[in-house]
Amino acid sequence: MDTVTSLVWGHSALKLVVDVSPDGPVAVRTLTAGGGQHRARQQWARATQPLVEVLVPGEGRGRASHRFSETAIGRRLVYAGSAQTHDGRWRELRIDLRDERTGLTAEAVFRSAEGVSAVQVRTRVTNEGGTPVLLLGVTSFAAGLIGYPVDELDLVRGDSEWLGEGRWTRRPLRDGVPDLNLPLHGQDGRGRLAVVSKGTWSTGVHLPTGGLVHRGDGPAWMWQVEHNGAWRWEVGERRDGAYVSLLGPTDLDHQWQHRLAPGESFTTVPASVAVSDGLDGAVAALTAHRRALVRPHRDRTALPVVFNDYMNTLMGDPTTAKLLPLIDAAADAGAEVFVIDAGWYDNGAHWWDSVGEWQPSQTRFPRGIEEVLTHIRERGMVPGLWLEPEVVGVRSPMADKLPEEAFLSRGGVRLVEHDRYHLDLRHPRAVAHLDEVVDRLVEQLGVGYFKLDYNIDPGAGTDLLADSAGDGLLEHNRAHLAWLDRLLDRHPDVTLENCASGAMRMDYAMLSRLQLQSTSDQQDFLRYPPVAAAAPMSVLPEQSASWAYPQPDMSEEQLAYSMVTGLLGRLYLSGRLDRMDDTQLESVRAGVRAYKELRADLAATVPLWPLGLPGWDDPWLSLALRAGETTYLALWRRGGATTPAKNAAPPTLSLPHLSGRDVDIEVHYPRELPAWSLTWTPESGSLTVTPTGAEPAAARVFRIVPRPAEGPTR
Repeated sequence: MDTVTSLVWGHSALKLVVDVSPDGPVAVRTLTAGGGQHRARQQWARATQPLVEVLVPGEGRGRASHRFSETAIGRRLVYAGSAQTHDGRWRELRIDLRDERTGLTAEAVFRSAEGVSAVQVRTRVTNEGGTPVLLLGVTSFAAGLIGYPVDELDLVRGDSEWLGEGRWTRRPLRDGVPDLNLPLHGQDGRGRLAVVSKGTWSTGVHLPTGGLVHRGDGPAWMWQVEHNGAWRWEVGERRDGAYVSLLGPTDLDHQWQHRLAPGESFTTVPASVAVSDGLDGAVAALTAHRRALVRPHRDRTALPVVFNDYMNTLMGDPTTAKLLPLIDAAADAGAEVFVIDAGWYDNGAHWWDSVGEWQPSQTRFPRGIEEVLTHIRERGMVPGLWLEPEVVGVRSPMADKLPEEAFLSRGGVRLVEHDRYHLDLRHPRAVAHLDEVVDRLVEQLGVGYFKLDYNIDPGAGTDLLADSAGDGLLEHNRAHLAWLDRLLDRHPDVTLENCASGAMRMDYAMLSRLQLQSTSDQQDFLRYPPVAAAAPMSVLPEQSASWAYPQPDMSEEQLAYSMVTGLLGRLYLSGRLDRMDDTQLESVRAGVRAYKELRADLAATVPLWPLGLPGWDDPWLSLALRAGETTYLALWRRGGATTPAKNAAPPTLSLPHLSGRDVDIEVHYPRELPAWSLTWTPESGSLTVTPTGAEPAAARVFRIVPRPAEGPTR
């Protein structure tokens, strides 16, 4: 066995070991929680998956493939030093690498919060040679799970689309990575399972979060690419086990090329990796890591109830006459923010392709929108407005007021998508326009909440003043984040909701800045639960805003079903409350009270899935949030949606963290409807639930607390 020199770094909850031997690639040997309880089954001479992969035209890959594994430069990068620093809770490691042939240097920077078994990584590449270098792809992070055969690993991944967000699966990695008997050939494989997102809907097709989970006593890794634009992650097989590579845009996938002149640098988008025992542990670690990443804001402690007038309610047609009674009903129900959604700027019947100036409508609000906003404040709520800042309709006056360079374009032609132009936030005039809009609405109208929507995707990007379309898009993406940072610096008390046709941009570039996330545009209350139940795989529970839109024509069970969908997260309320009778209103008020009783715990909860990851057509769905000794458990019986759950066997839910303990279980909501039969088995930590009542669709939230252990008897 060759001599291996390793660099060890970490803290109480994380241990990273990187091989830095002079005769081999700089590579992650192990990434473990705490003291590193998981060890490779087979001791290899060294880790062989390069930590940093750099693809350029003149070098390519060491072996032909479409992988971001074994690039020629990645193989050659040698260790050139390291440094460790800390800033408050954060620990940082910088590893310096150098390629003598091209003169490229790389800095891999690891950041981890003390006590959290997760790390954020990014790579900075600098051209210290004498000639320009064209980058075609650079990994944010690449590593192998040494000694854990692909046969023993499951891949956890999520697919998404409008109205069907966050559809998670867990399947054997072998389903996508065939067994090729690599040891016989003495070479690593060439194939890979690549998950790619294109354009600016970063979660419009696939989710930037995934994981590898060992089915035995090995580790579970969960990762997320933290970018509001194009990204790629891939997994594959090497002779010493599986590997994972995490990247932002690439030439292969996203028409991304970036030219580095001598002395210039490029930094990748950040990516994070969490590690623990089992899937639940890795999700808990990633949850804690997300909390460390998120920008401080008062919303994180207040977690107010938001009422929005759109979903299944006014549907983009607000007027003073319609809003005033709805505002009163929302306030009476316990809402603390009232958002006027789309249409508040519309003087005509067709506003889609005329937006961009964001001036209040004079026809919808004859005495001015100030009358409505004042009434919201008088009822004790914060006024909010819907805004789609990045677009300008093709009929908007702003389309001619701004210069051509203020819009994304290709080949000298403005990009048009669904009758809208897309602002290029690299341009100062575009930024100045948006600053004027937000400052006016906050300072003159007193708006304290914005629902920031985003309903188009401009595709590969812009080639104006850029090395490639993908490069222009990346710089626009980063300019967008900088604009959000400055907005919050100027208006630190304003709350920003992240929305993009529901959850088409649900990434932690955005969510490290914005306070809450709309999880879907799904209008069918029977089909919403799998979205809400899966959301904490992608989003912090305290940021996860799922609609509860009870209606006057719903039965008592249906109304409660709709409310339950919004309770284990940020309660995001809508519905024609102004047309409900007293019994219906009291059920809504009870749901709001139930949320307010649990929200003090929400920002400390860890998600669990007692029935496994939710499937889109599952007859039963469950989500649990664990807060210290208390567990909140939501359960949906989904008869009438896609499956006849009414006739299915009573579900048994697994709560292993409560095994061996007696517990007290109470209905948290709805308390006035028929109780369900509950059977607790402490030996296995399992709960069997038998619903009562004739309606096929029903839901409950339970509160479970373990009983104090009995002391020794005298």
